[in-house]
Amino acid sequence: MHPTSFHVSAPIPPRFAPRRLVPSANFLVDYPPPGERRDYPRPNLEETSSSFKIAEQLSEEIKKFPRPKEGKPTVVIAGAGLAGLSTAKYLCDAGFKPIVLEARDVLGGKVSAWQDKDGDWIETGLHIFFGAYPNMMRLFKELKIEERLQWKSHSMIFAMPGKQDAEGRQRFSRFDFPSFLPAPFNGILAILLNDEMLTWPEKIKFGIGLLPAIIQGQDYVEKQDSLSVKQWMKQQGVPDRVNDEVFIAMAKALAFIDPDQLSMTIVLTALNRFLQEKDGSKMAFLDGPPPTRLCEPMVEYIRQNGGEVHLNAPVREMMLHREFRESVVDGFRLPNGTIVQGDLYVSAMPVDLVKKVIPKRMKERWSYFDQLDELEGVPVINIHLWFDRKLTTVDHLLFSRSPLLSVYADMSTTCKGYQDDEKSMLELVFAPAKDWIGKSDEDIVAATMEELYRLFPTELSADGSKAKLVKSAVVKTPRSVYTPLPGKEAFRPDQRTPVGNFYLAGDYTKQIYLGSMEGATLSGKLCALKIAQDEQEWDGRSQAMDLIAEEEKRAGRAAEAAIKV
Repeated sequence: MHPTSFHVSAPIPPRFAPRRLVPSANFLVDYPPPGERRDYPRPNLEETSSSFKIAEQLSEEIKKFPRPKEGKPTVVIAGAGLAGLSTAKYLCDAGFKPIVLEARDVLGGKVSAWQDKDGDWIETGLHIFFGAYPNMMRLFKELKIEERLQWKSHSMIFAMPGKQDAEGRQRFSRFDFPSFLPAPFNGILAILLNDEMLTWPEKIKFGIGLLPAIIQGQDYVEKQDSLSVKQWMKQQGVPDRVNDEVFIAMAKALAFIDPDQLSMTIVLTALNRFLQEKDGSKMAFLDGPPPTRLCEPMVEYIRQNGGEVHLNAPVREMMLHREFRESVVDGFRLPNGTIVQGDLYVSAMPVDLVKKVIPKRMKERWSYFDQLDELEGVPVINIHLWFDRKLTTVDHLLFSRSPLLSVYADMSTTCKGYQDDEKSMLELVFAPAKDWIGKSDEDIVAATMEELYRLFPTELSADGSKAKLVKSAVVKTPRSVYTPLPGKEAFRPDQRTPVGNFYLAGDYTKQIYLGSMEGATLSGKLCALKIAQDEQEWDGRSQAMDLIAEEEKRAGRAAEAAIKV
């Protein structure tokens, strides 16, 4: 059983109809017309991304740690999501033996996926890999699986609700980033060339509102955590239409909630990341399901280097060592009574599960664990819809700008592993999901289809006279990434706990990439680094950690040049 739930229905598909294509017209950038499949070369992150260089240095530092003197210390890790597997991978590099315990029968945690009775893959979420994910990109390189990322045109594409193109189809507005310009000028030109979503006065007021973040950098960004996006906009005099045209879609894509609930720190951090790196906002799809195309190579690496990964091994209790006045963990107890013991222990479970397994005595003794009570996962719904024919979509991630939906993609076009030239499979994120997580799958699919009738006016209709839905799957995750409400940043814990042999990993822990795949991967990497430092009683400095700290301070400085434009 999965903590998420899904429902599949499959009526018999009728025949499909051909589609028409529309040519591309933008001479500054290269992108495919609707209906055409096209991948692009991997960006040269080694040359264009300072963050990639820091990620590379951090990996090398971990490998160069002195080997433990008395054999390989054993580290027991609860959770085989990206955070747990990343922790285990880098512990192997540091000379430790990780033992990973995963509660379910699938790898990946928040990026897990499984096959239905028809052999179709059902994913927990629609996962996009950005150029601004340096540790994730480095991980792909270290595992020698970089070719599994399918890079798309350097664009951000938004639906224009209620507007149609010359052929009656949904109209989209594009932000296309020219490859011949460095950051931040490629992003600035992308914004200037788009005259559909914001007027010039609105762009100017928005830019003036962002000046403090551009000039003061990360110090200013972090201070905005007390404000929601809407509150920050009012304070900075940013027009409401910027929220309607940009921030609603951005907030739902970043954190699955609306701007009136989202901490402004999250939005400013993302903007800074995209402005700092030339290819930071460039997107890639994985060429198949994450468990097989990403997680299994991580598991293979761990096992080849002496580690272990066990499925169907949920941790039910943390055992404390009484002889040491309960100041150290003595084992993880499984449901069958088995106690898995090691020298060190890591929880790489979501924050909501961590709170359940930490012993009451541990909470009473150390106030460090109180901050976890301030963090809570956000509900997320992911939807798969199979149609009887090919819909005309763009080979990219699309921002729906719908009241109920966040982003979507035709996975039969964007992803080689799901490729189908005759029929479409849309994967969509339903957000915010708080008011829908308890509703039936049928109600969720029906509401989604109502939105799609507007997004595909010439190809879908409520009377069933056009393309027909032949199968659907709804995946509900009641508690996903932590909810970044205003004021919560201060409660994100360090990976190193006050308990001598116990550590945390997860996107909710303190790191600069927030609740994302990159955040989870970096948290595991930092967890491994701190374990290696502590085990060796390391009193030297980590150059990579110093650089990461400098990154936090200088985030956004690259955009200062924009003031001169």
